[in-house]
Amino acid sequence: MSRIGKMPVVIPAGVTVELAGNTVKVKGPKGAIEERIHPNIKVAIENGRLVLTRGSDDKFDRALHGLSRSLVSNAVTGVSQGFAKVLQVYGVGFKVQVTPAGLAMQLGFSHPVEVKKPAGIEFDIFEDPALKANKSTGYQADIIVRGISKQLVGEIAAEIRGLKPPEPYAGKGIRYKDEQVRRKAGKTAAGATA
Repeated sequence: MSRIGKMPVVIPAGVTVELAGNTVKVKGPKGAIEERIHPNIKVAIENGRLVLTRGSDDKFDRALHGLSRSLVSNAVTGVSQGFAKVLQVYGVGFKVQVTPAGLAMQLGFSHPVEVKKPAGIEFDIFEDPALKANKSTGYQADIIVRGISKQLVGEIAAEIRGLKPPEPYAGKGIRYKDEQVRRKAGKTAAGATA
């Protein structure tokens, strides 16, 4: 048995789950998600929990078992609690604003960069006073991407980070909150030590 696949998914209070063939419909306080499950995996509701079983021990079915359980679990978590990714913007002169259409950013290009907000995604801007106080870091703001779909939140966060990935010399760019950027010494620093 798959260690992940055999764990049941607990349905929290306020969340309803409907099974329609190979589709699992999950509704909760934050919204609704539908997940299509492969026909080789069977989903059942037992004692307020979702239990997933596979038809055989083929390699393909074993791989699907854990994947299907994770997709259903993420759907239940998304409609009850939601998902969020935090990105940090570093760079003197960089600016980020939330607009009705999405995000408007000044990232050191000759033009402003705009990110459209897809359905089901919300953007927030937060400035950490502790990081803002240290002027040498160039920290500007945090961008918080929120939504009920873990896949969509991760995809939009990666798209925003891809606009200006952190560079290794000055550390300017957009990075995930817990990301460690490997810094390199510049030419002058390397020549001074040699």
